[in-house]
Amino acid sequence: MKHHTTNPHIRNIAIIAHVDHGKTTLVDFMLRQSGIFRENQDVDERVMDSMDLERERGITIAAKNCSVLWKDVKINILDTPGHADFGGEVERALAMVDGAILLVDAAEGPLPQTRFVLRKALESKLPIIVVINKIDRKDARPQEVLNAIYDLFIDLDATEDQIDFPVLYAVGREGMVKRSLDDTASDLSVLLDTIIDEVPPPHYDERKPFQMLVADLDYSDFLGRLAVGKIHHGTAHRNDDLVCLNEDGQALPLRISKLQVYDGIAFKEVDSAPPGDIIILSGIQDVEIGDTICTKEAPEAIKRITVDEPTVSMMFTINTSPLSGRDGKFVQSGKIRERLVKETLGNVAIRVEDAPGGDKFIVKGRGEFQMVILIETMRREGYELSVGRPQVIFKERNGAQVEPIEHVFIDCGDGFLGIVTEKLSRRKGRMLNLVNHGSGRIRLEFSIPTRGLIGYRSEFLTDTKGTGIMNSYLQGYEEHRGEFATRLTGSLVADRPGAAVAYALSNLEPRGVLFVVPGDPVYEGMIVGEHNRENDIDVNPTKEKKLTNMRAAGKDDAVQLTPVVPMTLERAIEFIKDDELVEVTPKIVRLRKAVLSATAREKIWRSTL
Repeated sequence: MKHHTTNPHIRNIAIIAHVDHGKTTLVDFMLRQSGIFRENQDVDERVMDSMDLERERGITIAAKNCSVLWKDVKINILDTPGHADFGGEVERALAMVDGAILLVDAAEGPLPQTRFVLRKALESKLPIIVVINKIDRKDARPQEVLNAIYDLFIDLDATEDQIDFPVLYAVGREGMVKRSLDDTASDLSVLLDTIIDEVPPPHYDERKPFQMLVADLDYSDFLGRLAVGKIHHGTAHRNDDLVCLNEDGQALPLRISKLQVYDGIAFKEVDSAPPGDIIILSGIQDVEIGDTICTKEAPEAIKRITVDEPTVSMMFTINTSPLSGRDGKFVQSGKIRERLVKETLGNVAIRVEDAPGGDKFIVKGRGEFQMVILIETMRREGYELSVGRPQVIFKERNGAQVEPIEHVFIDCGDGFLGIVTEKLSRRKGRMLNLVNHGSGRIRLEFSIPTRGLIGYRSEFLTDTKGTGIMNSYLQGYEEHRGEFATRLTGSLVADRPGAAVAYALSNLEPRGVLFVVPGDPVYEGMIVGEHNRENDIDVNPTKEKKLTNMRAAGKDDAVQLTPVVPMTLERAIEFIKDDELVEVTPKIVRLRKAVLSATAREKIWRSTL
């Protein structure tokens, strides 16, 4: 006879939503309604987006957790990122929950990135509650969106129980959820009640001793490594002597020095925690995601969390430019390596390897966007480094080389169909579907190699005048589709150090698009612009006008230069070729050749002829 029982006082749920469908705002109101904040407490909007980057971009990057109390039931809410590049975060969050809320915008409907997270949730056999948000939008079409959600569930091979999901309608920013469009509601009671009714409480075996799967890691400067996970069986007590079973099956002894649980958006220290609750343990140094923490007497490992393989790699190295060390606090390779290794401790989707050459590191991850976020976070922390162009990771299957293929969804004006199709087919993309509702906008689907998307996003926004929406997820691996040219333009490369001068730049403008403004420091090998032809050319952006004819002296002030769009990290990483690097400091992003000396570059070029 099985001794399985449930803990009715706990529910663990994940929230799945596409970027900007209102997930973080909804969680804000759930926290408010459950009385987490005092009446007079000053509360930030979007309290769950705690990183500066998340607030600026309006996206969730790291999955964060919180809890609310409703009718004596503690609901642990896990926020999952909606972007497929952060899939490593998603799998860990789903390992800790017993149900999920799918939040969908009433106008946009389910979008591709939602599909990625939803597929993972359905594979984990989780019951789903569907919430159609923003029903107050002028262009809301809740009934059509609901049909699209049913189609999506069927497409993802959901079971009959999963397809029979409850549907709620919400206006997240007013903190209101109702059961049907005609109902009246003023708060989130319906949603909180539905969670308690529909999401099963956590199961555990009352005979088994304490056992927990480490699903997330955190780091505290005061407490060291923190292991986060759901208690599968038994009760946790502070000062318990336990063991951690690692990937090799070794039992490492450990003692719980501090036991914490989620209380609103903060941690609360407790002496013990019941089965089914999500806890944060400190006192463990050598712990990895997927490890099992259990008692010495009955060491039994829980099935490890597996994570999708990385698809893109990038080279990180120290900044070797003549301008290095001016802005950054951390410039040594040891510091950069330490920071990258620290990132892998809390982020399973990122891996770091030492590259030959001592000061170089190969960082592997899910996509260029994930890499950009890592580099942007590092530069804000005071790091200075150089990074190379993202490279796709190929694999061998049955003796043939295979490469990652993305399924791309594009939503744009019908006038841009020609240019989008032409650019994607040039990058070995194949059109799978074209839908034209006659509304002036069309939806396209392509299957395209991951390397075809590197560098395409900014081009796509330019081609569609900033109105196009593009999303993709990893479809799988296929045979190599052949080579294609990625960038059809060359670079304007400075041939000497100095400061850029307006007169020199005005003479360079006909050659292409400039990246520097008068007064900017330049050095030999630095890329100062994009050449409008295929080849690179060495130029002198520091050349001043010879003032032999004094009558023209005043005309120098009248040089009119085209305004320069400031170089962003994303644009820089998409722009560079294989023999170029991006120099990243806390204050500025510059582009440069990997080999700075013009004569050395010429020697390399001649040796390839």
